[in-house]
Amino acid sequence: MGIVVTVVAGLQARGAELVGEPERYEDNYRLCYVRGPEGIIVEPAEQIS
Repeated sequence: MGIVVTVVAGLQARGAELVGEPERYEDNYRLCYVRGPEGIIVEPAEQIS
């Protein structure tokens, strides 16, 4: 399990929701968008190569 998955799970436990699905960018990064309870969207990303 990658860091992004772990971070998103922790954020969801605190009321955040995933926007769309986690994706890979050019087989170099795993990323996704998460909306927090206040409506702020952040993009956790992890280098995978």
